[in-house]
Amino acid sequence: MPANTSPTDLYRHSLRLLLDKNIPAWVGLWAEGGIMEFPFAPPGWPARLEGRAAIAAYMRDYPDHIDLHDFPNVQIHETTDPGTIVVEMRGLGRVVATGGPFDMTYIAVVAVQDGRFTSYRDYWNPLAVHAPGINFTRSNPR
Repeated sequence: MPANTSPTDLYRHSLRLLLDKNIPAWVGLWAEGGIMEFPFAPPGWPARLEGRAAIAAYMRDYPDHIDLHDFPNVQIHETTDPGTIVVEMRGLGRVVATGGPFDMTYIAVVAVQDGRFTSYRDYWNPLAVHAPGINFTRSNPR
């Protein structure tokens, strides 16, 4: 994405890449030193990922676990900082291991600089990880 891409446009593009299951391209939207945080991460789950490589490792197998179909009702709120947005959204799909539904509500605070994500605080529901087939974020050295 061009360096002058707005945070809103970058975010909407990132959702399209997730729906297309194009994780390498999604990771490519991140700054090398980007930080992804999960303030409500349950014990044993990562609370902070530092750097594009760590984010890539975390997301690598995502489509093998969650088959995303849609992000209905995405609401993007601009802030007084032109590089920061707050996003409210819902992700719908299915859990690959069980075939059961995936339905997660998110709020994210996202910072963008030079057309790349630099910070992403993902306030997802930690209770949802107790559903069968969702436990995909544990470390899997390859």
